[in-house]
Amino acid sequence: MSSRVMRGRELVGINVKRLRIERDISQERLAFDSGVDRSYLGGVERGEENPSIDILDRIAATLSVHVSELVKELPSDAKPPAGLKPGRKPSR
Repeated sequence: MSSRVMRGRELVGINVKRLRIERDISQERLAFDSGVDRSYLGGVERGEENPSIDILDRIAATLSVHVSELVKELPSDAKPPAGLKPGRKPSR
């Protein structure tokens, strides 16, 4: 991460992806479980979409975190989250 101030959309996107990967959940599974279109969720993670608080509530609940975790500032030396290993993830 750079030292510049991040826009809210970027911050939400990085946190959603970070939390999703920490929990080893595919983007497809998170989208399905939270009732959000997968391509829309991808846009959220890339900082292209402007999700409503209702969407953020659903994503946060699916990730088992408080919605405030989605706008949490990261340390300036934090690295962007890497993706999951390639391949399909088993259904949970």
